[in-house]
Amino acid sequence: MIDTQPIAEAFTRIANKLREDPERGRNTAVSRSRVESGLTCEIEEGPWRLVADMSEKAGGAGKGPTPGVLGRAALGSCLAMGYVLEAARAGVPIESVEVEVQADFDDGALFGVSEAHPGYLDIRVEVTICSTASKAELRRVTEAADARSPYLDVFTRAQSARRSLRVVRPES
Repeated sequence: MIDTQPIAEAFTRIANKLREDPERGRNTAVSRSRVESGLTCEIEEGPWRLVADMSEKAGGAGKGPTPGVLGRAALGSCLAMGYVLEAARAGVPIESVEVEVQADFDDGALFGVSEAHPGYLDIRVEVTICSTASKAELRRVTEAADARSPYLDVFTRAQSARRSLRVVRPES
């Protein structure tokens, strides 16, 4: 059984602080990704260090998961944590939560040989929850959590994305 009491307490504490001062909830996250050799990409954000890469057959070194793996993991883990968080807030008992993200894609777009969109063609999410709660309670929990899920929103609503380019010259 997942101990949801500390989760519910943290949820309530943070929600109360944000009600008092909504500006506290507005932030900017900065992640830096750097490729210095091949396709291996070192990613840094705060104290976290990750590595992404492409498979050897795609020209990479296979030193880490692909960006696609990280993206699907971001969606799946965000949903799974959101379901536990919402269950804690609602007082619904949860033993475990598993989220499987299935994404269809056409790699031909990435390699410039297909007219398909380079992103996912279809995404399916299968949620398995072990709980003594009724299916209706769990449906309410998952629907409420989906409505507040940052990554479900990123995957389902068009976002603006602006790129700037800074060019530096190698030292001679």
